[in-house]
Amino acid sequence: MENKQALKLIEKIQKELFKDNFEVSEIVSDLKKLREITLELNNPVVTKALRLAYEHIENNNGFFIGIPDDEPVDSKDENVEASISEENNVESFNYFLSLLKDLEKKNNFLDLKEYNKAFLAF
Repeated sequence: MENKQALKLIEKIQKELFKDNFEVSEIVSDLKKLREITLELNNPVVTKALRLAYEHIENNNGFFIGIPDDEPVDSKDENVEASISEENNVESFNYFLSLLKDLEKKNNFLDLKEYNKAFLAF
């Protein structure tokens, strides 16, 4: 992501996570701001991922989606087996945020798509 304001927001959230500070209302607010910024990118996958992420966090008071598997997903397989965590998965949320930093990497984009599927399956 090339927008400096967006990168600062992502880094702000990650610093708070590093301090073991998972403040739901603050994270949701920051993700909403980040989504507004990314609307300019005209990238529906990113915009949707941010919306689904803040809705998920807001509705569940945590991030309960695991990091997507490295296994290649057969595109014909419509059954999505979401990696669901029993407790707040800060590591996965941090990984989700790191994907947003470099949207030029194909794997980052594919993992965002997997997160979107997992949010919808949750």
